[in-house]
Order: sequence, then structure tokens, then C-alpha cells
Amino acid sequence: MLEPTLEFVNCPDAQGSHRMAYWQWGEPASSHVVLCVHGLTRQGRDFDVLAQALCQRAADTGQSLRVVCPDVVGRGQSDWLKDPSGYQIPFYAADMLALLQQLQPGTLDWLGTSMGGLIGMVVAGLPEAPAFAKVRRLVLNDVGPVIEWQALQRIGQYLGKTGAFATEQLAADALWAVASSFGPHTPAQWLALTRPMLKPLGDGSGRLTLHYDPALAEPFKAVTPESAAQGEALLWQAYDQITASTLLVRGADSDLLSPGTARAMTQRGPQARLLEFAGVGHAPTFVAPDQVQAVVSFLLE
Repeated sequence: MLEPTLEFVNCPDAQGSHRMAYWQWGEPASSHVVLCVHGLTRQGRDFDVLAQALCQRAADTGQSLRVVCPDVVGRGQSDWLKDPSGYQIPFYAADMLALLQQLQPGTLDWLGTSMGGLIGMVVAGLPEAPAFAKVRRLVLNDVGPVIEWQALQRIGQYLGKTGAFATEQLAADALWAVASSFGPHTPAQWLALTRPMLKPLGDGSGRLTLHYDPALAEPFKAVTPESAAQGEALLWQAYDQITASTLLVRGADSDLLSPGTARAMTQRGPQARLLEFAGVGHAPTFVAPDQVQAVVSFLLE
């Protein structure tokens, strides 16, 4: 399958409901679902290369597989929230449970990059999760319960500034200026990752802007060192309750997931297996063949 199908799920919220989009690869009826959840300002098409590799390996080995890559609310093809205070991890986790209730997987694996990993920790750490939300294997991509404060400050410098760009290439250049920590990419790879990040500005100029709701920045700006510490305690509690087989992927130069936190994650809770990629910061994109192979092997072999 060269292109995914675009599907939707209705998710309840305090204002009634909102619609979350998701990109579906592979066999639509398969009971084995790999859910790939993106980072803070990204969207579900980030996983195109990985999803195709997973589907190809499944086909080659006679396995049935469905890969589902949501656009978390406020991003991509999903609705924007009327109340920006809903742009927080507990609400995202509730949306994923609504999605999983619709998908009804018999076997569920989860890959979460950064924010998507935090959502995954919450869902996989639910002590009495419904059967459709029981995570078998969990990949946490460059994230843990402790998020380094300087990384939050770095992200806060660009979050919400969606810009206006005359061309895709100019947008790609601007995104690279804040995302070079993703590690080496060819110009073609980076342009492919950039295209789904863009949408028409809508002013008749033909210019492009980033795909997400600038109001994502509002709850982010409200985070203090004190509230972050409270969040860490809750995330460690969730992490310690995870029973899924867990792979922790870390960019060796990451400023968000410290070596100390990564080590602690190998020693408590699910005792994650740690895999680091040299020359990469926050966060690996699963475009490079060695990164793809690591995840495909962990999930399907």
C-alpha cells in the first residue's frame, strides 16, 4: 500500500465532541494494530516510512497488520478545540481510548514519539484498561517521565508560531532550523516530512502555514517547574504500572530525555530495553534504515 486511508473518530469533550483524524495502513480488518502517535507539533504522516516497512514485513512473513497513525486533536486533519485547555496529555489519552474502542484491536502495540510516548505511558499504565487498550509492546521514542526543563524552554520558543511560507522548500528550511536535532536527513527525506506539516494559509495569497492550532501553546506556557514536577510524579506512577514489553529509543544527543532518566527506566517498571542512536538528538524520525529496522524487529519478530 503506497498511501494510507484517512479515517475519523468522534471523541467526547466538555463542549460535546470533536473529530480526530487517523491514517490507516495495511489490512483494515486486521486485529493486530500498531498505533503510532506523533510529537507535540507533528502529525500522523510522520510515520509513512515506518508504516510501509511494518506492512511490508508483515506481508513478507504472512502476518496480518494494521498501522494506525492519528493526528492528535489540534493537528493535521483533526478538529481544533474550542477550549485550548484541552490540549493536555490526560485529554489526549482519553481520545486514544475512544479511537481504540472504535478499532477494537485484538493485539495492540504502541509507538509514541515524545508527546506520543507520554500518551502511551498513560494508556499502557492504566491498571484496569479495557481489553482493547491492553498494550502488548511499547516503543517510547526519546521520552520518559522526566522531561528536562531546558528542552521545554527550547520548545516554547517556537511553539505556536505557525508562520507563512511562499513555498514548501522555504517552509522546510524554516522547520529544519528548529528540528536539526532530528539527525541527518537528505533534502528529499526532509521535504517529504515537511509536506504534511503544511496547509494553505487561506488568505488567497497561495502561501502556506503550519498545520496545527497556535493555541497549543497556551497550556504549554502555563507549565511551571512545580507543575512539571507534579506531572513527573504521575508519569512515574504510570510507568511503574506498565506491563508491556518496552523498548526505549533515545537520541544520544537528546536534550529532552537525559541519560539518567533513561537508565532509571531500564531499572524500574517494565525495565525497558534501551537503544541509543548516535548523531541524533530529540528525536529519531524512523526514516533512517537502522531506526526503522530496530522498531520493525521489536514489534514483529
